Amino acid sequence: MLETIGKQETLVPLLMDLAYADIKTRFTAWQLSFHAVVPPKTNTVDKWEYDKELYKKRNEIEHFFRRLKTFRAVFSRYDKLDSIFQHLFFSRLSL
Repeated sequence: MLETIGKQETLVPLLMDLAYADIKTRFTAWQLSFHAVVPPKTNTVDKWEYDKELYKKRNEIEHFFRRLKTFRAVFSRYDKLDSIFQHLFFSRLSL
């Protein structure tokens, strides 16, 4: 996915999930002028430094997407579709 974005003109911080804290992903980010901000896994032999304060901002991003998912029904209006009403109506008939 990083390769589809392409190389950046300046060094851009990239807040990454701990699941992507491998050498290959970090090296790819470095080649594309991203600065990977991710802590090393606990079992990593060669540990690296990272910006702890900037990594805490990742939590705000996670909370934002959680809020969006909470209100997904309001945005998509699934409850107002005819198919939902039909499904509810016919499922109650079979009881």
